[in-house]
Amino acid sequence: MSQAAGGPGIVIVGGAMTGGNAAVTLREEGYRDRVTLIGRETGIPFGRPPLSKTYLRSEEDLTDWYVRPASWYAEHDVDRLAGSTVAVIDTAAHTVRLSSGQELPYQKILIATGGQNRRLGLPGAGLPGLHYLRTVGECEAIKAEAVAGRRAVVVGMSFIGSEVAASLAQLGVQVTTIFPGRFPLERVLGEDLGAIFAAIHRGNGVELLAGEQVAAFEGTERLEAVTTASGARIPCDFAVAGVGIEPVIPAFAGQPVAQDNGVLVDELCRASAADVYAAGDVANHLHPLFGRVRVEHYNNAEKQGAAAARSILGSAAPYDYIYSFWSDQYDHKLEYVGHVTKWDEFVVRGSLQEGRLVGFYLVNGVVRAAAGLDRGGDPELDRGSEMAAAARLVADQAQPSPGQLADEQVDLWSLGKEA
Repeated sequence: MSQAAGGPGIVIVGGAMTGGNAAVTLREEGYRDRVTLIGRETGIPFGRPPLSKTYLRSEEDLTDWYVRPASWYAEHDVDRLAGSTVAVIDTAAHTVRLSSGQELPYQKILIATGGQNRRLGLPGAGLPGLHYLRTVGECEAIKAEAVAGRRAVVVGMSFIGSEVAASLAQLGVQVTTIFPGRFPLERVLGEDLGAIFAAIHRGNGVELLAGEQVAAFEGTERLEAVTTASGARIPCDFAVAGVGIEPVIPAFAGQPVAQDNGVLVDELCRASAADVYAAGDVANHLHPLFGRVRVEHYNNAEKQGAAAARSILGSAAPYDYIYSFWSDQYDHKLEYVGHVTKWDEFVVRGSLQEGRLVGFYLVNGVVRAAAGLDRGGDPELDRGSEMAAAARLVADQAQPSPGQLADEQVDLWSLGKEA
C-alpha cells in the first residue's frame, strides 16, 4: 500500500485483538488515511485463548493467533505505538494525549482498551507466587512455576480458572481450586453442566473446594499456603487467581462519554460523544437481540472490532452477532452460542450421564442460548453443525417445543423461522 494520506485520520486505543481487527478492516475496506494503533503491550495484536491452554502447556506458540504478522502493519501504513498508554482523550478538541506527553489529533477514535484482571485485596495478596493471567508475561511466569509434582491453588472456577486448573493438572501439578459456587462454571452454564465439569476435574485429580472463599495468603518471602474463610489451610508452591476482569476505560475530557460497566455504545458501536466508538471487552453494547450487554469473549473481540471499523467508515448495519465462545478442558470441548443470565428451562438433547449433549436455555419458551459438550461441529466453521443450527434458533427467537429440542431424530434446522 502506498503511504497513508496525512491529516488526523483514525486513532485506535487498544492494541489487542479488537484493535488489531479494526485496523485490518479499515485497510481491507479501502480506508487510505492515517491509522494509528496505540497499545499498552509491546507485542503485536493476538488472540489470548492459548494463554490458558496450549501455550501455557508449551504445546503451541502464538504464531497462528496473530491478527496479522508483524510486518503487515508497516506494509499497510498502520502506525503502531506499542507500549504506550493514554493519559486523556479530549473529545471536544479531538485529541489524544499519551502518558509520554505526545499529543495526537483524530478524526474518529475507537476505544478498544479491553479489560484488566480484578485483583484480590486480601492479606498476603502481594506475596510472590500469586499470579494472574492475561498477558504473555503473566503466562510465562505461571509456566515457570508449573513443574510436575508442585502444588498449586487456583482461585475462581469460571473459564480462566477452569482452563488453568485443567492445564496445570495436565502438566502434573497437584491442583486445589477454591470457588464460591457449587460447581465450576455454574453461573454461566447452570447446575447440570456445572456438575459434569466438576466430575471431569475431579476425574483428573483436581481437588474442588466448592462454596469456599479465600481469606488470606500466607508466607514469609513468598506464598506458602492459602487459608479459607472456613479455616482450611492449603499448603502450596504457587497460586493463580481468575476472579474476572474489569473494563479499562481511559480518561476523557470535553464532551462527556457515557459509561456504565464499560463505555456505553449503541448498535453501531457509537459512544455518546461525537466520533467516539468502542468495541470489545470495554464496550457495553446495545445488541439488537440481547439488549445491553458487555461480552468478554474472543469471538466477540474479533468480530466487534471489525464491525466498529465498518461503522466508522459509514456502515449502517447494526452489530447483531449471535455471541459464541468455546472452552477446551482436558480432552473435552464446550461450545456456547447466544447470551442469557437467567432461564426458565434447560432442555437436554443427548445424555447428561454420558456428558455428550446440547443443552438449550429457554426464557418464556424462546431459545436464548445453547451449550454443546463434546458434540463436535464448530458453529463458526461448520455451518451444518448442531451448534450452528442452535445459533440460528437463537437469532430467530424460535419457540420450538422442549420435546422437539430434546428429540435427536428432529433436525434442529427444521425448527427455525427459515426452515
